Amino acid sequence: MAVNRVPVLKRCRSLGLDPIYLGISKKSNRELKRANKKISEYGLQLREKQKAKFIYGVLEKPFRNYYKKADRMKGMTGTNLMVMLETRLDNVIFRLGFARTRREARQIVDHKHVLVNGKCVNIPSYALKAGDAVEIREKSKNSQRYKDILDAAGDRLVPAWLEADQENLKGTVKTLPSREEIDVPVDEMLIVELYSK
Repeated sequence: MAVNRVPVLKRCRSLGLDPIYLGISKKSNRELKRANKKISEYGLQLREKQKAKFIYGVLEKPFRNYYKKADRMKGMTGTNLMVMLETRLDNVIFRLGFARTRREARQIVDHKHVLVNGKCVNIPSYALKAGDAVEIREKSKNSQRYKDILDAAGDRLVPAWLEADQENLKGTVKTLPSREEIDVPVDEMLIVELYSK
C-alpha cells in the first residue's frame, strides 16, 4: 500500500499551507527561500492539486478518479470534487472532532472503531450521504484515547452541515456541504484547468 511519508511541516511549508488545516497546531520557524522565482500557470495549478491531495490524504490515482466522477456529475466540476473529498468518512470523523488530525481519523476508521448507520465501516474513503449517522463503536468509547482527543479537539468548531454529540461520540450528516461551508484554502478551478488539458 502506498503511504505518504513526507514530514508534515516541511510539506506545509513547500505548499504555503498553514498546518492548522491539518489539525496540527505546531508552526515551522523556518522560512521558505525562493529566489524570486515566478511560478508558471502550470506550477500554480499543480500546487493547488498537491494542496488538496495533501490536506485530504488522497494519492494521485484515487484523486484522478474523484475528478473523473465529479466531471460526470451535474453542476460545477470543482465544487463537486470538493464536496466528494469533504464527505469522505475519515474527513467527517475529523470534522466532528473525534480525531485530532485527518491522519488520525484515517487510522481510527482503519482500525474498525467507526459505525455508519449501525454497521462497522473500515474504509476511509467511504462516501457519506445526507442523513448518515456516524458513531464510535461502544467498545472503543471508554478508551483513554477518545478522552484525550475530546480534550484536544473539543473547542474545534463543527461545520453547519454536520451535527455532533461529543458526549456520546456520535454525529450526523445533516446535508451535503456547499462550497462556502468548506473552509479549505484550495482554488478548485485551477485543479479543473489542470485536469482538463
